[in-house]
Amino acid sequence: MTVNLTRIYTRLGDSGETHLGDMSRVSKLHPRVEAYGTVDELNATIGVALLQPGLPEQFAQWLARVQNDLLDVGADLSVPAPDAAGAADARERLRVGSEYTEWLERACDEVNATLAPLRSFVIPGGTAAAAHLHICRTVCRRAERRAIAVGEEGNAEVVRYLNRLSDLLFILSRAANNEPGAGEHAEPLWRPGAHGADEAAGKS
Repeated sequence: MTVNLTRIYTRLGDSGETHLGDMSRVSKLHPRVEAYGTVDELNATIGVALLQPGLPEQFAQWLARVQNDLLDVGADLSVPAPDAAGAADARERLRVGSEYTEWLERACDEVNATLAPLRSFVIPGGTAAAAHLHICRTVCRRAERRAIAVGEEGNAEVVRYLNRLSDLLFILSRAANNEPGAGEHAEPLWRPGAHGADEAAGKS
């Protein structure tokens, strides 16, 4: 696949419409545009997470690979299947396959095996790296919902990939909070109904 970008602004989107990958014109509020736009947002949040101190080098390498894969995901979302679009374009298009998701699952299993079982829900936060990975996770969940909204015309493997990616981001955030030196920033957990408990304990 060759990408040749010589001019950034084209004025073609000034009317609130844009081209999909098959050159069909749609509203910028079209489900496909919403989906690949949110994937782009996710990619940007991962870029910020990669800047955070305390992120293990192995995690950084995985996330860099994820960033490239997310461009594949966006490319997939941007091009309807020929039958769905009613187009005669039979060119081979970049599609996300099961191998993308399977790689995420292997990474999930590798890191999760090092973590203690969860006894409560995790409160987003802790170290800077973990907090940013939680932001990535929530944006990923939204990207997944947007991909689902594309409907049956979308690639089901894209939805599976985003679902598994949110799992990996959650696992990596837990691991970042368990890195040596996390100290007081170690994994914060939800205490159901604990509103005001610390304040009450301080008065006793």
